[in-house]
Formats: sequence, structure tokens, C-alpha cells
Amino acid sequence: MARIFLSPPHVGDTERNFIMAAFDSNWIAPVGPDLQAFETEFAAYVGVEHAVAVSSGTAGLHLLLHAFGIGAGDQVIVSTFTFAATAFAVNYAGAEPVFVDSETATWNLDPTLVEQAIVGEAAKGRKPKAVLAVDLYGRCADYDGLLDVCRRHDVLLLEDAAEALGARTTLASGEVRSAGTFGAAAAFSFNGNKIITTSGGGMVVSHDKALIDRIRYLSTQARQPVNHYEHTEIGFNYRLSNLLAALGRGQLQHLDEKIVRRREINARYRAELADLAGVSFDPYSDTSNCWLTCVLIDPALSGGADRHTVEARLAAADIESRPLWKPMHQQPVFANAPSHLNGVSDRLFALGLCLPSGSSLSDDDQTRVIAEVRACWSS
Repeated sequence: MARIFLSPPHVGDTERNFIMAAFDSNWIAPVGPDLQAFETEFAAYVGVEHAVAVSSGTAGLHLLLHAFGIGAGDQVIVSTFTFAATAFAVNYAGAEPVFVDSETATWNLDPTLVEQAIVGEAAKGRKPKAVLAVDLYGRCADYDGLLDVCRRHDVLLLEDAAEALGARTTLASGEVRSAGTFGAAAAFSFNGNKIITTSGGGMVVSHDKALIDRIRYLSTQARQPVNHYEHTEIGFNYRLSNLLAALGRGQLQHLDEKIVRRREINARYRAELADLAGVSFDPYSDTSNCWLTCVLIDPALSGGADRHTVEARLAAADIESRPLWKPMHQQPVFANAPSHLNGVSDRLFALGLCLPSGSSLSDDDQTRVIAEVRACWSS
């Protein structure tokens, strides 16, 4: 039987046609018509006015922080429950991450703890310059709470929407908005395991044209608009290529279908595994893109099964799974970073496992995954 992957790329004839058209036109080098079109189409889908395509989501976060002047001596509040790239980007900018824990309701950044962190760090003489919120596993954070805290304390709000393209949330005002539209700007990822992929790549979006123009300039080595190579400041080689943008255009055309399929996969896992003792799932939202389905297994209630035994059984059956993010405050590289914790992320990491969730997962393959998971309760 073929290996079942966690979240593999899902491509087809549409993507092939876009890539071959770009190839045949010889627009292989960085800037070209597909790059510009991808930015326009992506911005329209998300509901922002401006976008710039970059080489990775991490590059996008770095550019955002740099463009806002965040650097040495500054602090940035970051969710401790995230992939390391979010925090690494803060270090790339020369700033210090301040890790804040999650709320139980969404698993995302806890607005109450964010406020405590802002006040607590300010009392030490270093008020954080920004909050970098992460939309985990396809669910938007509590932006009513985060926007309120950031406004009252005059702190910049930025969004790492790498995992949440296509997700939406309804604010207290009744306004429905998409992931990536809440803060001053946001970064998305098109890594190979994301809901759409350009092999590698990312996008920065904002309603602020001047900001996006600045990021576009910085991402192309900060080259001045003259015929020779003139530089008045340090730039970065962070631009996405036209050929990969063509792939992204094809992927974007089928994004809504991919979201529907991932939601179907998530619903089936819930229906067929929820009866297992000690099993619970990530917080449900019908506006999530269901990038990954996450299960919590409490060994105190399960009769012996835990996330380690399930992960091992799946691996033996050639099925990829993955523990939930190891919190940044547990990472050796960040051992000395300031942290404001409540225990939520520690529990999620201890109990949590991501199950195969890709939009190309067949019904038969999902049946196989479910059978292997259930076997851990009958063996």
C-alpha cells in the first residue's frame, strides 16, 4: 500500500497548464505577468487591496517586521504555540520574541495574557512594539480581543496567516472577514504542506499601498529605479519567481474545493473517532479551512492509548502523523526568552496529534487511517 502523507501537495491539469504557459512564454526569471496576476488575484480572494509575493512565509514575516522598523532592542509578542518560523523572523529582524500562551477556546493567542504581557514587559521598561498573532491549524485567532488590546495599548498588530488561507471569522460587529485582514498586514505561506502551494513561497498582504510598495522594493535587493545597480540601503533576495507564481494561480483557482474537501475529512474523523475514550478534537469552527485535523488523546481517560502509541502505530502502517507544535518556550534555542504562560500549549503538545488531512486524501485511505487509530483502543 502507498504511504499516506499528512498534507501533501494537491495539483492537477490546471496547475500544469499555467506552468507550461509560463514556461513556453520564457517568463522563467523572477518578475513577469504571472507574478503580477497572482498578487492581484490573491488580494481579491482574501479581500485586501494590495499583495506582494515572496519566497516564503518566513521571508514575508521578516520583511513585515523590517518595514515597520522593528529591530534591535525591540520586543514582539508571539504565540508560544506555533511553528518556529514565526519566532525566528523576530530574531532575523534583531528583535526579541516574548512568548504568550493560548486560550482554550481557539488554541490561538490569548488576548488576556497578551495584555498582561504588554503591561508586564512595559513595567520592566520595554513595552513590546508589536503583537504577531498566528492563525493555527486553519482557525482565526480572537481578533475582537486582540484588536481591542492592541488599540488600547497602542501596539502594532500583525498576522501570521500561514496556515489559514480561506478561513474566516465574524467579528462582534457582525462583519465577516478573512484570515489576513485583521492587523496592519499579514503573511501567508505556500510551503508544500499548506492548503495551496507554490512549492515554496509566500504572500504579504495589506490595505496599505505604501507598505506593500516598500516590501516589494526591499524584497528585490532594495534596488533603486535606475538602469545601473544602485543601492542606498540593505535589501533582501526574497521575491517569488514568475514560474512559481503561475503554479500559485492554478492552485488558487481550486482553493475553495480544497477547503470543502478538508472540512469533509475533518467531519468524518470527528464522526468515527469521537466515541473513543479520552479522545477530543481541535475547537470546531465552520469557518476554519481545516488545514489539519488535530486530535487530543488523554491517557488518563483512554485506558492506555496516548499520542505516542497512536503515532507509532500509524508510522508502522506507513501513515504520516505529526505531534502538535512544540511550544516555543520549551525550545532550547529560546530557553531564556520572556514567557507569559497558562499551561494550555503545554497540554496541547503533550496530548495532541495531527492526522492526515490533505485535500487529495481518498475515502479509502482515510478509512485506513481511522482503522489504525481505532486499533490502539482494541489491542
